[in-house]
Amino acid sequence: MDYDVIVLGEVLLEVGTSAVFRDGVEARLGCSGDALNAAAAAAAAGARVGLLTRIGDDEVGEGIVARIEELGVDTGLVDRTGGHNGCYLMRADPGGTRGFAYMRRGSAASGLSPDDVRRARLGERARCVLTSGITAALSDTARAAVLAAKESANEFVYDPNHRPALVGSDEAAATLRAVAEGARLVTPSHPGETSALLGCDTPEEAARELRSLGTEAVAVTRGADGVLVEEGSRDGSWSLPPVPATSVVDQTGAGDVFAGTVTARLALGDELPVAVGLATAAASLSVGGRGGTGGIPAIGSTREHLATSSGSVSCAG
Repeated sequence: MDYDVIVLGEVLLEVGTSAVFRDGVEARLGCSGDALNAAAAAAAAGARVGLLTRIGDDEVGEGIVARIEELGVDTGLVDRTGGHNGCYLMRADPGGTRGFAYMRRGSAASGLSPDDVRRARLGERARCVLTSGITAALSDTARAAVLAAKESANEFVYDPNHRPALVGSDEAAATLRAVAEGARLVTPSHPGETSALLGCDTPEEAARELRSLGTEAVAVTRGADGVLVEEGSRDGSWSLPPVPATSVVDQTGAGDVFAGTVTARLALGDELPVAVGLATAAASLSVGGRGGTGGIPAIGSTREHLATSSGSVSCAG
């Protein structure tokens, strides 16, 4: 196989600032988007990673491709095509307050389709495929690409990553249910996604609901309460406590880092408890950098951070 992990989704230009959007404020230009954040995290976690996306065939696109390569992600599956590159403006502060303004309608990556999935030969070339609800929300053809990826992947990991500004909860819930059966892992957040997409009041209910839909394992991220996990090979659910961050600069992309890291470690053969623990530690370290890819930790740093944190797995029955 060419890759341990293939990530399907969109790369965005990121214009970040800590100030209210006004003419003349200082801002930092970068590259982000959930797919790139997750792919970079998977590569940093030790996996061979390919990014399946479309990027505009212009000077801006050249800079994006260069950044993907800097992050250790292979660009052999990138299609340079017509259309502009998506962009978002982000205002963030260490306290977690964030504001986003997206400019992505008609972007190059919104043209993703099942044809891209077929040309990538996912089943032949990757152990795991990771994608998200954001990718499915880009366009009808992108949603079809997500469904096609689920059908052709050896192991499929799905991060619901629900953004109400992109897609309504009913449509996002329908996509989640469509990909749940047979998925290796689904990673909803609580309470936002578990309530809006699954109609569940507790993480335990959400895990049971997804398992009833045919998902092999579920990792419900709960912010300061850690992660609740349920897996078919284990009785009941179990919980990992949070791993405290050593520094908080910008929380953008932490969930993407979790998804990319856990997918990478599963693809490399780790058991789910180990993979989730490392993913939690990597997400904790990632908030120490600015922007979606500014704080991606190497696997050695992630292991050390996890080892020095207190807490243990607890079973919920």
